[in-house]
Amino acid sequence: MRGVLWCNGSIPTESVVDWVLTTGAPVFGVDGGADKANDLGIEVVEVLGDMDSLDESAWKGRTLPLNEQTFSDLAKSIEELIHRGFDEVEIVGADGGDPSHILGNWAAMNDAPSGARIRIHHEEQVSTRLHPADGEFSAEFEEGELFSIFAIGSGKVWISGAKWELHGENLGLSSRGLHNEGTGDVVNIRGEGVLILISKR
Repeated sequence: MRGVLWCNGSIPTESVVDWVLTTGAPVFGVDGGADKANDLGIEVVEVLGDMDSLDESAWKGRTLPLNEQTFSDLAKSIEELIHRGFDEVEIVGADGGDPSHILGNWAAMNDAPSGARIRIHHEEQVSTRLHPADGEFSAEFEEGELFSIFAIGSGKVWISGAKWELHGENLGLSSRGLHNEGTGDVVNIRGEGVLILISKR
């Protein structure tokens, strides 16, 4: 089951908005992201978060306050959808704003429990969370197609089928994972910790 989380960052590109409309998946606003989605004519089924960036009265009966301040609204919203049985969580409107949100968005994917594919959609690329409990990730990459792998925490990483492979080497958060290349074959990726795969949309 797929759900979309609309964040309170920059307005997504037209191609991302069109993609959201074609999925037919329910759209949940993450705090003030609900207003931004609504302004674009997107139907928002419910607003999640601590409600500090929107007028709750305008969304009466369609809010779920998540007031725990230990984690970000995005982290809490991802966990809420997974708790409801969503196994595909698509995140849009997460770019822009405070620079700390860039790493914070990845951290939110790291905080989330296993059992769901979580993706953040950027203008031309997508960040995909790879959780060790979900097993090996496999996808075909065209010859010369760029992708990057970043480890959120240190641990052994395995990459096969790419131009530059790793065979159980320790990889922490490092530029070493920047701009690997496909070879026209299936690339297999797994790690002992959470990995973030950045690839084209």
